[in-house]
Amino acid sequence: MDDLLEVKNISVSIHRSPGDVYAFISNGENVPRWAAGLGTKIRRDGNEWVAEGPIGSVRVRFAPPNDLGVADHDVVLASGITVHNPIRVIPNGAGSTVIFTLLRQPGVSVRQFNQDANTVQKDLETLRSLLEQS
Repeated sequence: MDDLLEVKNISVSIHRSPGDVYAFISNGENVPRWAAGLGTKIRRDGNEWVAEGPIGSVRVRFAPPNDLGVADHDVVLASGITVHNPIRVIPNGAGSTVIFTLLRQPGVSVRQFNQDANTVQKDLETLRSLLEQS
């Protein structure tokens, strides 16, 4: 069982339809508005996005558009390492719940993993704030 990564599921509920939330999350242009941990600037490059932010220049690939609320994205670091980021948008009453699954990558300390989880939680709270305002 040592080959399994530690996991934290981080979620936020939003008073917006799943379709609205999914459309916002899966649009790479919106990344700087809610995912500061990933990038503060972003540009399209073919089927990918290039984000500039606290972890440097990274390439971002989103899951193909779908009706299931799967907004996964892969982040390719400058080192060439690819980090898979599972995100689900699920119906919740009259709104939605967004669940981000954070996987503790090899070499990441418990302290850094907890910091990463806090960053994801803040990003999701920013997402909620943006979507509930508009």
